[in-house]
Amino acid sequence: MTADHAIAFDAVHKSFGATKAVNGLSFTVDRGEMFGVIGPDGAGKTTSLRLICGLLKPDAGRVTMLGVEPFRDRRTATSAIGYLSQRFSLYGDLSIDENIAFFAEIHGVRDFAARRTRLLELTGLLPFRDRLADRLSGGMKQKLALACTLVHEPRMLVLDEPTTGVDPVSRREFWKLLAEFLSQGLTIVMATPYLDEAERCSRVALVSEGALLALDVPADLAGSMSGAILEVVATPARQALHVLREALGRERVQLFGDRLHVRVDAPADSAAVAATLERAGLRTSGLRPIVPTLEDVFIEKLAQARATTAVAAAGPSRA
Repeated sequence: MTADHAIAFDAVHKSFGATKAVNGLSFTVDRGEMFGVIGPDGAGKTTSLRLICGLLKPDAGRVTMLGVEPFRDRRTATSAIGYLSQRFSLYGDLSIDENIAFFAEIHGVRDFAARRTRLLELTGLLPFRDRLADRLSGGMKQKLALACTLVHEPRMLVLDEPTTGVDPVSRREFWKLLAEFLSQGLTIVMATPYLDEAERCSRVALVSEGALLALDVPADLAGSMSGAILEVVATPARQALHVLREALGRERVQLFGDRLHVRVDAPADSAAVAATLERAGLRTSGLRPIVPTLEDVFIEKLAQARATTAVAAAGPSRA
């Protein structure tokens, strides 16, 4: 860990009974960057964030946050981190103003009135400051939760799936707010299952079953894929999915709405894909190479990790 690192995980393990939530995870987060921890449910994202905040103690390995171990130095962690959990608790019978005041007092913040007004202006909640939290929309509740999280002026913002269940317009507004706080020098670490959101991060860690699959700039991750991705539009789409999975393997073909993403060794393999669909009597109205998405990268990295695990489990081959 260097002075530029806000967070460092060094071979961190955390289990709950027989479940390995974090399994040898190592990564660093630079000061002032937006870092994404990306993976499906059960990947270890929430556990990783709670380790950062000092809410959990690692079973093995070391977690460092701004030069201290957060579980051992909780006072530093509490003052330095603003943590927005998946189920942030607002008090429905308190107004927006009263909710923020409550969280300011919890953190021992005095003379917070100017800071509260500034946060309400940034979040667009100023005209509604007297409204009860129970009367807010989902998007407005998330903005209020963010204001409560930031009222004590933390140096780092830790967000656990902050836009889950929020409408698309509110999601865009929430991201604009994060960009504003990032420009002010705040370090932001967020967990999200939405890979389109992950592409907004400066770097991302792809995790599955508590282990690191890949870590890099989103664009570089997309460029690291082996082979090529073909976008295929065929009718009916689900039948085309079945046909191509039978021919190429399940992990190589994914359905996105009415389109298929097919991982092939080279763009020239598009002719073979078209021929496979034609033999099955399916009509193809579109077939072209595309830039891989983070979801394509994640699926490939996950398939590689599972293949490696299967080989290791099988043990050395016998002549």
